[in-house]
Amino acid sequence: MDPLLLGGIVAIATILVLFSGVSVAIGLLIVSAGFLIVFDGPRSLELMPEILFGKLDNFALLSIPMFIIMGASIASTRAGADLYEALERWLTRIPGGLVVSNLGACALFAAMSGSSPATCAAIGKMGIPEMRKRGYPDGVAAGSIAAGGTLGILIPPSVTMIVYGIATETSIGRLFLAGVIPGLLLVGLFMAWSLYSTWRSGDATRLGSGSYTWAERFEILPRVLPFLAIIVGVLYAMYGGIATPSETAAVGALLCLLIAMVIYKLWHPRALWVVLRDSTKESVMILFIIAAAGVFSYMLSSLFITQSIAEWIGTLDVNRWVLMGAVNVFLLIAGFFLPPVAVILMAAPILLPIITTAGFDPIWFAVVLTINMEIGLISPPVGLNLYVINGIAPDISLKTILVGSLPFVACMFLAIVLLCLFPGLATWLPDLVMGAAI
Repeated sequence: MDPLLLGGIVAIATILVLFSGVSVAIGLLIVSAGFLIVFDGPRSLELMPEILFGKLDNFALLSIPMFIIMGASIASTRAGADLYEALERWLTRIPGGLVVSNLGACALFAAMSGSSPATCAAIGKMGIPEMRKRGYPDGVAAGSIAAGGTLGILIPPSVTMIVYGIATETSIGRLFLAGVIPGLLLVGLFMAWSLYSTWRSGDATRLGSGSYTWAERFEILPRVLPFLAIIVGVLYAMYGGIATPSETAAVGALLCLLIAMVIYKLWHPRALWVVLRDSTKESVMILFIIAAAGVFSYMLSSLFITQSIAEWIGTLDVNRWVLMGAVNVFLLIAGFFLPPVAVILMAAPILLPIITTAGFDPIWFAVVLTINMEIGLISPPVGLNLYVINGIAPDISLKTILVGSLPFVACMFLAIVLLCLFPGLATWLPDLVMGAAI
């Protein structure tokens, strides 16, 4: 059978299996095993266990559970609320400053936790009621938090970037650095829209209300600065050549647990058990998907699907930006239905040869891909952050939250356009810190 036709059949079969309700990892294994049996015979299944466990035999994978523990220990405390209060106290006198402080808190908490739902929950529980009380429109209050939560998969340390680095054998350190400037760009675009929307539809006098003394502003900083110092320390150790990403993640996880115990009195064994239990569940889920995706990639390569698609793309007489536009549409649609980790692991083996053949930088492409995944987090039908916000503020309709988040989706599209026009936004910092890629 023609490999391109076979690839289409594999794509349809994968979509149908995943839509049946089975987990992503099990679905990938079912599809892989089925096609290997049909086209390579039952003996091909003998390699599946070796590939499955071999994919997990990677030292870099240790950073995933460590960063997840790091985020879970932060999310289990009042760190998000304290971060929100700290920024509110410093920015509250600015008209529209509360929404700016919420977005700033989302960005910082996302960097600490690496989890979009956790960011929405931690900042939204205090931020949304306070913004509504001060007269901010419901759409701005809910949409800004939903969009700010997506920053967790772009701003380092990001589990999504680690997964991309492992799937494509790309430097995780470069990927982390590549997300810094685009992440700040998105924060700036979100803040600019929020201020404009607030100015257009709100009472500026009321929105700027609130006053704190200097003593109150400095009083809350000791509860926030230690966590921020850990983030800075982790990144310094990684890029200063002191330790590998896995080693810095382990030290960061330990320090976050200690600070949670010392500052927030997280001493009770049951509370610590919840942190470790939830971290283990999420880590196992991600690692299982990585292992299953390795088998899926082997199946695609064994049946010459990946190679044939890359060769076919190379023969197309189209502008490379048209090709990139088609890739973005594919990623956008996939992000509507699947979690970012699953999309990356399934699409990377196929897309990487295509984008490198077309002359695109894989580091730059990682940022574009991640922003596409961010859009999926606040877009129906599976926009996870929309449902998290709806759970926090059930009296705000899902439609209002969706409408409020759409301008932030437009900001993300604008960020992708800017990255296409100025690729250095993603590649300049990695090249500056780590030298030009060979």
